[in-house]
Amino acid sequence: MNHPVRKAQWYALAIIAFVGDQASKTYIDMTTPLGWSHEVTSFFNLVHVLNPGAAFSFLAGAGGWQRWFFLVIALAASVWLAWLLSRPLRRLEGLSYSLILGGALGNAFDRAVRGQVIDYLDFHLRGLHWPAFNIADMAITAGAIALVAHSLMSVENPAAAKESQ
Repeated sequence: MNHPVRKAQWYALAIIAFVGDQASKTYIDMTTPLGWSHEVTSFFNLVHVLNPGAAFSFLAGAGGWQRWFFLVIALAASVWLAWLLSRPLRRLEGLSYSLILGGALGNAFDRAVRGQVIDYLDFHLRGLHWPAFNIADMAITAGAIALVAHSLMSVENPAAAKESQ
């Protein structure tokens, strides 16, 4: 059963993801010029880039309307996730919704205030680069993975999933 303390924990986790994301983006924005790149390892760079699109720079060159489109989607998803977190949840569900909520709010804040999302983590191998990303993207991805894991565990073992409440 989900009680008020657990609900507060889920919202606190979303806030921690949001604050960590914004703190790291602000640090990159204030300490490095746009376009900056610093090699950390042979496969990882810290960079300062802006992404006007979504994941993998989807719709990045769409002319500006995508800022508001992705902002509306992120805010609608955030309201829905906050509502889900107010309901009784299993632990892995609460974890996943919290991480996705924190990440969605982090990137939504960037779009609303900065006009674009700041990305700074750049992985590459043999000249192939993964699109740069940030803590919000990691939180969303981790939350999605946790949600898939929860779904698989619930399907494979409904009794165990019920016990994890």
